[in-house]
Amino acid sequence: MNPAALIPTPDAIPVPWGWFYVLLIVTFLLHILVMNAMLGGGIITLISALRGGQDNIMLGKEFSYKWPYTVAFAVNMGVAPLLFVQVLYGQFIYSSSILMAVWWLSIIGLLILAYYAVYLFDFKFEALGGLRILVIEFAVVIMLIIAFFFSNNMTLMVQPEKWLAYFRDGSGTLLNLSDPTLFPRYFHMVVGAVAVAGLYLALIGHFRFTKSKVDRDALITKGLKYFTYATGIQIVLGLIFLVTLPKNIMMLFMGGSGYGTLLLLLGLVLGIVAFWFGSRNQLAKASISTLVLLVVMILIRDLVRTAYLEPYFSMSDLAVRPEYSPLIFFLVVFVAGLAMIAYMLKLAFSCRKEVTK
Repeated sequence: MNPAALIPTPDAIPVPWGWFYVLLIVTFLLHILVMNAMLGGGIITLISALRGGQDNIMLGKEFSYKWPYTVAFAVNMGVAPLLFVQVLYGQFIYSSSILMAVWWLSIIGLLILAYYAVYLFDFKFEALGGLRILVIEFAVVIMLIIAFFFSNNMTLMVQPEKWLAYFRDGSGTLLNLSDPTLFPRYFHMVVGAVAVAGLYLALIGHFRFTKSKVDRDALITKGLKYFTYATGIQIVLGLIFLVTLPKNIMMLFMGGSGYGTLLLLLGLVLGIVAFWFGSRNQLAKASISTLVLLVVMILIRDLVRTAYLEPYFSMSDLAVRPEYSPLIFFLVVFVAGLAMIAYMLKLAFSCRKEVTK
């Protein structure tokens, strides 16, 4: 059976696809920043708890104050990019979501359980005592499972040929485990989350945005150490992910496409630069280079998705039925929301400065 016959007809979009593409990149960047702080911070806190020691306990206590906020921001910031993916690739992501519906729908319940564990870790930090490790493990494992389901869906949606498995098993439990890129992609994302979370913790110490008696200098040093080690591992995992891609897609980054080759070179250079700055405890430079690196990695991710879908679909094929008012409304609300968040963060930083005087 021809896999193309399984692809639904795409809906018309209200404005040219370029608008949604730019919004997808921007909103996904915002989501990935807070998501990495949430997941990577939890992993770092778990490692610290297992290692023991007063400094590690204080690191966990400090992160416990921030964890509920990162979960809330990650979930809310994740809505917009998921919607834009559905607008541009709806016929693919809806199909893959149905094929793995049991796991995909379970994310809601899993996320609620993780949220409860995060709040328990925050509000009952002292009372939990040694049970803190179990609570952290519970929350982190659930977050890792959710991330794994997302990785499955993002790889399954771009491979309609894998949808034929539905005719062997229509139970809605399909996972893309046979894809050689799945686990390199997944671990690349998880280790990247640890790297960004290391920067996040270091920035908390640098800007004195602390609530506990954690040693600020120790927080900066540990955060940068986690960032540096994770960045080094991530470079290796990124290269492994590259060589597991189908040859025609891999070659786009190795001379087959000037744009793809440039992105890969930028990614490697920025990764090495970020690693260098992190190893030299240059927090500001490491943060800036990592932010630019994240943009490059998002563009690489998008190019891989486009290349996978090229035999079946191009965004330029989407029919346009002009209706600009929803886009204008979204942009106004989006900018206003970002302004409100910036104002709240400004107030929070101002309060911390007054307390620390």
